[in-house]
Amino acid sequence: MDNIVLSCANVTKDYDEGPQRVSVLKGVDFQLQRAQRVAIVGASGSGKSTLLNVLGGLDKPSGGEVTVLGQAFSKLSENKRGKVRNQSMGFVYQFHHLLPEFSALENVAMPLLIAGQDKKAAQDKAQELLSEVGLIERIHHKPAELSGGERQRVAIARALANDPACVLMDEPTGNLDKDNAMAIQQLMMSLSKSLAISFVVVTHDEQLAHTLDLVYELADGVLIERAS
Repeated sequence: MDNIVLSCANVTKDYDEGPQRVSVLKGVDFQLQRAQRVAIVGASGSGKSTLLNVLGGLDKPSGGEVTVLGQAFSKLSENKRGKVRNQSMGFVYQFHHLLPEFSALENVAMPLLIAGQDKKAAQDKAQELLSEVGLIERIHHKPAELSGGERQRVAIARALANDPACVLMDEPTGNLDKDNAMAIQQLMMSLSKSLAISFVVVTHDEQLAHTLDLVYELADGVLIERAS
């Protein structure tokens, strides 16, 4: 069990839409091991982003349990859940959500400052991470001065700031051209090996999905592992 970073057991998620109750997730079971890279694919509207939000503790399941590094989200206070998210998980989205008025260095340092690190230590760590993602020459540039691929690299560096056990990614290459998408894919491979970080990647990109260790498909609220 020590090798399991993230898991969910019999997770359900229902929404009320007017008089109807819609079941989006119907008993999802999933385990993510350390340094494992997993893709989740499925049709638009199948609930992939909902599942990712539930796995990340951003949304509560209607039933079942999500466990991160042995800690069950349902047994934690809201404050403690927030700490687990900040310390053990990183998040990357299709749109980078960088703060436009801050440099790449300042954006990556932000989670460290929020966690209470002093400014010098936070900026040193941010510079190290930006070097890791190949942006050491761009650390003082603001998002508007960076390309789409560079902005996504900054977002990945920011997601790694607090040394998470796993990074959850929602369509990380969906807004990029083919070359930049390939570069982000290669970066994920490198980081999972060098830093022993696990990745869960929601994607429509079948090429990206098949470069990862496992591919799961979400259909009719159920998550099924695809045969390799």
